[in-house]
Amino acid sequence: MNATEIEEKIAHLTRSIDELSDELIRQNKEIETLTRQVTRLVQRAANSENEGTGGVILGDERPPHY
Repeated sequence: MNATEIEEKIAHLTRSIDELSDELIRQNKEIETLTRQVTRLVQRAANSENEGTGGVILGDERPPHY
């Protein structure tokens, strides 16, 4: 393997690492967004349950008409 081939492989690996890093950052942002959304939904469900509106059925709970 000559120096040119090694340089090409290093350039390819560097580009791959950069692409993977960018994807990791994008996925981390998406996970943070989804985590915030789930937290809000859980809070909304808890508030609805506390208010007795019955808007959300969690787990094995039966709907109010049973």
